[in-house]
Amino acid sequence: MESVVLYPSPGMGHLISMVELGKLILKHHPSFSITIFIVTPPYNTGSTAPYLARVSSAIPSITFHHLPTISLPLDSFSSPNHETLAFELLRLNNPNVHQALVSISNNSSVRALIVDGFCTAALSVAAQLNIPCYYFFTSGACCLASFLYLPFIHQQTTKSFKDLNIHLHIPGLPPIPASDMAKPILDREDKAYEFFLNRSIHLPRSAGIIVNNFEALEPRAIKTILDGLCVLDGPTPPIFCTGPLIAADDRSGGGGGGGGGIPECLTWLESQPKRSVLFLCFGSLGLFSEEQLKEVAVGLERNGQRFLWVVRSPPSKDPSRRFLAPPEPDLNSLLPDGFLDRTKERGLVVKSWAPQVAVLNHASIGGFVTHCGWNSVLEAVCAGVPMVAWPLYAEQRFNRVVLVEEMKLAFPMEESEEGFVTATEVEKRVRELMEWEEGNTLRLRIMAMKEAAETAMSDGGSSGTALTKLVKSWRPG
Repeated sequence: MESVVLYPSPGMGHLISMVELGKLILKHHPSFSITIFIVTPPYNTGSTAPYLARVSSAIPSITFHHLPTISLPLDSFSSPNHETLAFELLRLNNPNVHQALVSISNNSSVRALIVDGFCTAALSVAAQLNIPCYYFFTSGACCLASFLYLPFIHQQTTKSFKDLNIHLHIPGLPPIPASDMAKPILDREDKAYEFFLNRSIHLPRSAGIIVNNFEALEPRAIKTILDGLCVLDGPTPPIFCTGPLIAADDRSGGGGGGGGGIPECLTWLESQPKRSVLFLCFGSLGLFSEEQLKEVAVGLERNGQRFLWVVRSPPSKDPSRRFLAPPEPDLNSLLPDGFLDRTKERGLVVKSWAPQVAVLNHASIGGFVTHCGWNSVLEAVCAGVPMVAWPLYAEQRFNRVVLVEEMKLAFPMEESEEGFVTATEVEKRVRELMEWEEGNTLRLRIMAMKEAAETAMSDGGSSGTALTKLVKSWRPG
């Protein structure tokens, strides 16, 4: 028996794309068994249990192995970045990973360990056990290029990105404002920066990097990486673009909701004209202040467009609760007085969650205001829905630059230096996307990219060819 072990970091977005990779391997190479390690974190990443149960019942060839729960030292919570918690948790998990891999090896031949970017610590375990270790990069090739190049940038300056008022010139990318680099690496003194720099150093030392994208989406960045221009102190490992890997059905995804029956928002969309509805949704960790929510509401009301808006409660002001799940939102107190009544003929506000893939693929959706999480970007591309990019955390500001300047698939939501977006800006960007000729140009571009994604995933497409090469690298001889 040959097996492949997948090791995602906690969090619905990372878990779903890793499961989709497992499904893809099994679809084309059913002789493998797939084991996916599950880590239970001591902080909010959304509820994964219903999703895991559904996958287990549908695909018996995928086994979920729950690693023993461990607690984090209190000082881990001092960093403002939740990514620090993930790195620390997964570093402390190494003994459990070692034990699990030894146990699996007793019954089968482990051909590869595929780790999430946060699981860099596991490379040493794989080396001890002589198991080839591959990274699964859950963002795009442009983002990968920036991280492969990070050690070189680190050597060229002693300042933090947040203090560099310049554009960075990274091979294969448009100029990137230093302040738009991934949020956890903006402060050189933060523990998160140290973790990400360490990951960047280790990326080229892996057996290969699997990227959740397809060649036609980021051709310039992919060619630049393959030409060896991003890793300056050694060879570039093999790169395998096997995407877009997205969940076809996300009824229980997105950090809650789900359950039986058809969600109310899908029923509501049935009564709306084709391509007439703007969808606003900001990921399982995307939270706005009450002031910002009211500003969005004013912009939507003034604008007159039909909309479907997913609203979550604002982040807690209590520092000890900032990594916990927010309570259900009270829409009447969070939104302007009378807003829900005045817009009920053309708008629907849903609490906390919506089945994003199903919504984006509905014929009545004409645009998407997104936080620029990579899964959401791929879902919009595969649905052929143009975007307004409103980044909130992680590498999302970086993704906005790429989406707007390189791919030309989105308009940017402009914000103040403090990150606040006015009602006027919301109104303007929505009109631009839904009414103006510029929005139609975006729509045509993204429809062409949708077709390119389908071609990449079809028999003989670039992503299928990459998967074949990947699997071939696991088999000796």
